[in-house]
Amino acid sequence: MSSPTSPVVPPRRSGRALAVWGVAVLAYIAAVLGRSSLAATGVTAAERFDVSSGVLSLLAVVQLAVYAALQIPAGVLVDRVGPRRVIAGGAVLVALGQVVLALAAPFWLAVAGRMLVGAGDAVTFVSVLRLIPSWFPARRVPLYNQLAGILGQLGQVVSAVPLAALVVGTGWTPAYLAAGGTAVLVAVLVVAVVRDGPAGAPAPAGDGAERSSTSAGSPAVQGGLGAALREPGVRLAFWCHLASPFPGNVFGLLWGFPFLTGGEGLASGTARGLLALYVVAGIAVGPVVGTLAGRLPHRRVTLVVASTVAQALMWVVVLAWPGPAPLALLVLHVVVLGSGGPASLVAFDIARAAVPPQRIGRASGIVNVGGFVSTVLVVLLVGVALDLQGAGTPDTYTLEAFRVAMLVQVPVWAVALLGIAHSRRRVPGQSAADGKRGARFSRSAV
Repeated sequence: MSSPTSPVVPPRRSGRALAVWGVAVLAYIAAVLGRSSLAATGVTAAERFDVSSGVLSLLAVVQLAVYAALQIPAGVLVDRVGPRRVIAGGAVLVALGQVVLALAAPFWLAVAGRMLVGAGDAVTFVSVLRLIPSWFPARRVPLYNQLAGILGQLGQVVSAVPLAALVVGTGWTPAYLAAGGTAVLVAVLVVAVVRDGPAGAPAPAGDGAERSSTSAGSPAVQGGLGAALREPGVRLAFWCHLASPFPGNVFGLLWGFPFLTGGEGLASGTARGLLALYVVAGIAVGPVVGTLAGRLPHRRVTLVVASTVAQALMWVVVLAWPGPAPLALLVLHVVVLGSGGPASLVAFDIARAAVPPQRIGRASGIVNVGGFVSTVLVVLLVGVALDLQGAGTPDTYTLEAFRVAMLVQVPVWAVALLGIAHSRRRVPGQSAADGKRGARFSRSAV
């Protein structure tokens, strides 16, 4: 029997929680489908809009720029209006973007469509992360965060297979109208099924941390973005997210295939197999990392640092190997790189434990910027380093050029690890007002 002063907490029905989570993840899949659809249909897009590859790449650059620029505003928005509305609105934006792209004739209209897709994509994942703690016990939140990230990547599969097949079979406009219609259906499902939390339930608690029962007008909410930025735990999470995902992102998104074929001399089929293994490794590692992050909250930063250091060491071994590395070493290398994505999601758990529930969205937006910044920076620096060595095209790629180019990751790792070390030392040293929460965070989350 609960004591007279204990709040009565309505039970969270697991079936309802899974339904809410499942529909929210479905919205994230639709957002990833929108994000990756152009990559799967790039050749057709170049023909449709009669532009060069360089001009076509502006569609991807603009979309990523919008995504990055909206991360923090998206976090502020979801804290203010709730994840249900933002997820539904994101699905509508993705749908509008796909419809505009389907009907676009001038190239500038296609750019506008991709900007809409980027905006919808930007608000979705931070909203899903904001929703999960309201429906699941704190210990299980890291696992469901990992599963959401993993399942979201099914959107890439949908864009690469069914959507690409539709473009070939029915044409550009019907295929993209179908993609837009799918996003509209997802928005309707979100409105019908998703709720910000169980009826009558209190605000989600952190990982054993004491949370003040803040209201909408309290200083914890009014402090907003500035308060989240000043929180040492959020800055620690930002550096963790900056450190761990970029080696795998750089490898999987752009430079892995040229490195394996032009540098290591592998056949195209073998290189594609290794890239597929990178994806599979992330899927396999994700639930393990999520379970460990939930059961060992005091080891979360250690998990991120371990993945970061392991990736750095594998790059050093592969690049220092005399001549092309053996296939077994490259397989191990790719598997280790696959741990970076799951490790980066632990950063959101670190941030969640550092702030009151009313600032989780803001904190998640700040953290999500870290991995984007490091990925884009290293992608650009590798390309510049190859160009400066006269190895800027697939015909001129060499292992020696890649050995130099891939070393641009080293200063980014160094800065990120220094940022982690500095922020980690500052976590316990919070103001007297937050002293109890800061001390509890330092024990349970770091």
